[in-house]
Parts: sequence; C-alpha cells; structure tokens
Amino acid sequence: MTSNPATMKNPADSHLERARTLGLYGLLAHWEEVQDQDWLPWVLETEEVERRRRSLERRIHNARVGAFKTMADFNWKWPKKIHRATIDELFRLQFIDEGANVVLLGPNGVGKTMIAKNLTYQAVLRGYTARFASASDMLNDLAAQQTSGSLARRLRRYCNPALLAIDEVGYLSYDNRYADLFFEVVTRRYERRSVVLTTNRPFADWSEIFPNAACVVTLVDRLVHRAEIIQIQGDSYRLKEAKERAARKKKARGQSRTTAAKK
Repeated sequence: MTSNPATMKNPADSHLERARTLGLYGLLAHWEEVQDQDWLPWVLETEEVERRRRSLERRIHNARVGAFKTMADFNWKWPKKIHRATIDELFRLQFIDEGANVVLLGPNGVGKTMIAKNLTYQAVLRGYTARFASASDMLNDLAAQQTSGSLARRLRRYCNPALLAIDEVGYLSYDNRYADLFFEVVTRRYERRSVVLTTNRPFADWSEIFPNAACVVTLVDRLVHRAEIIQIQGDSYRLKEAKERAARKKKARGQSRTTAAKK
C-alpha cells in the first residue's frame, strides 16, 4: 500500500506549524531565511522539550502534593478490607475524563491520603492540572478572603484544575460559612471536573461535620453522583509503624546497655 502524496505533510510545513505553536516569532519573521537550515529541527525539538519540562514542573508545584510514598510502598495485605482492582483501575485516570468523583472512606491510617496523593501526582504526570489540599486548609483559605473579588479569584484555585483532591473531611466540624464554601467548590466542579475526597465519616454522619447547614444533603448528593466510593477497613498502619519503631529503639537501647555493662 502506497501513501497518497496529497496526504503527506511536507517537513517544512511541519516545522512551520511547530514554530507557530511555540510562538517563536523571531524565527517566523525570518522564516524564508531559516526554514532550510540544518539546525532548525534541533532548535524546535529543544524548545518543545524544555517547555514540556517547565510545564510539568509548574503543574507539580501548583498541585501542592508534598511528600508522599509511592503506591509501590503500599502494603496491600495490611487493610482488612480493600478492593485493589478498583484502585488499580483508578490509576488509568479515566474518571478524570468523565468528570466523575472518587471517595475514599475509612478510618485513620489505612492509606486514604497516600492513594489520593498518588492519584494527584499521576494526573499531573499525564498532563492534567491538579491540586491537593486538606479540607481545613482549603476552607480556611477561602474563608480568609475579605472581598468578593478576592474570594472569586481564590475559588478558581480550587475549581479550575481538572482534579481536586480534598483530604481529611470529617476530622473537624465547620460552621455554615465553611459549609457554604465547600458546597460552592463542589457545585462549580459538579459533572465537569473530578474530585478525589478522603473521609473517615460515612455520609450519614456529615450533618455532624457541617451542623445546621442546609446544603449538606445536596452537597452529598452531588459528590456521590457518578462517584466511585471505595471503603477501606483496618487498623492504623501509622500506629503499626510507630509501635515497630518504638520496639526497635527499645531493643537498641537494651543492647547498648548490655555492651556498656560488659566493658
């Protein structure tokens, strides 16, 4: 099968498109002089690589993921209940394209935050914009805005990214002002941009997180509509690690005392 010459793109035309996409106006102004230069493909490739690197660096910075362990370090045998296949499927990130949500529900220390941070980071690596924030940090940040203009600008910080991960919903309770702000973020993202949310409280208890807030029922309804809800059960892995660390230190101190006594 031979290619149709009419459908084949001239390399010079491809270079011109790339230069326009990159906004290399100096080269474009002198295109007839530079279009046949041997160094032109190298310049275009170098500029594209550097811009991709800087874009990734900027998106990682804006995501605010912070330090985290990778999923390679996740101990799948520790939780008493966890559906690994569903979580593995989440890392295909199809839910972001669908504008669907993910809710990670379980007690303290079972890996909810670790999964949420890894999802956020993988989204950034694959070209999505993303942001990670604890519920308290996000709501305090929004509530601190003094004018409607500053609030509108700050809301864009949480509403515009393709993925917003909201961590630790349920550890604190909030007044109606905070409930309204949470509702505003969820509503602006509803069915358009994805939310990954971690919580230690079932939705039936959310009236205790936002007591007296009229929007709780609608808030929950919009979060769970077209959402993947993953329940994780088990004891705190952090507590397990703390106990093991304490045991190692105790053993080391005992060995030191024994060595000192022999001298």
